[in-house]
Amino acid sequence: MLKLFEQCPACGGQIVITEIRCVNCHLKMQGEFTPGLFSSLSADQQSFVRAFLRVRGNLSEMEKVLGVSYPTIRNKLEEINQALENAEQNPTPPSGSARTAILHKVASGELDAAQALEQLKALSG
Repeated sequence: MLKLFEQCPACGGQIVITEIRCVNCHLKMQGEFTPGLFSSLSADQQSFVRAFLRVRGNLSEMEKVLGVSYPTIRNKLEEINQALENAEQNPTPPSGSARTAILHKVASGELDAAQALEQLKALSG
């Protein structure tokens, strides 16, 4: 199975997951899904987190496992923490479409139904 793309390989645009299927019962779910928080980490960062969890956060063990110094491990942890904080503060919106953006504004209370209807009509031309 391929790793989930973080962005469009052709243009670099946002990726939206539109279908999920159960390998056991083959149930298919369609919609617009966003990847989990840890998918924002690079493969190297994910490997580091797995190693960190395996040694239960023991930094001395991490030094032995990875063969790097304590400051290097601390810097890597800080890098990963920053990447996760950035992903939390700037979540990928469910869709780049203007229609969906309008509906999200209604859901959040930024627009009322009449304003949304006007904007949706304007999109249709």
